[in-house]
Amino acid sequence: MKASLVLLTVFIVMLFSISLVLANPTLLPKHPGYPMGKTVDPVSGQSLANDPGQINATGENSLARAAAFDDVHVKQSLSINQDNQRLLEKPGAGLLPKVQGPNIKIEPPVKEGTKMTASP
Repeated sequence: MKASLVLLTVFIVMLFSISLVLANPTLLPKHPGYPMGKTVDPVSGQSLANDPGQINATGENSLARAAAFDDVHVKQSLSINQDNQRLLEKPGAGLLPKVQGPNIKIEPPVKEGTKMTASP
């Protein structure tokens, strides 16, 4: 039982390694390189990059995507209040706004008060 398990494991590892060896490199994504440019080592004079002269791998595209990453859940989206569409002027706190439509006045609930004298 143990021998068959070991043989099966070796066979699976061999298949996996063969699949990696036979992988088609043209199917891999293109890599533009590292942004080292044509820098050289000051002591030996050798190039410091494996691919000198390549452009920046990220550039402006990744900066724009990083800036827009949180836009979906950060920006405020308020529901539309149908009553606010009638507003013409909003004078401020404690005052009623002017709206389109009939001019409705709200009268105070008490027109006049009665004065009572206090008896000792």
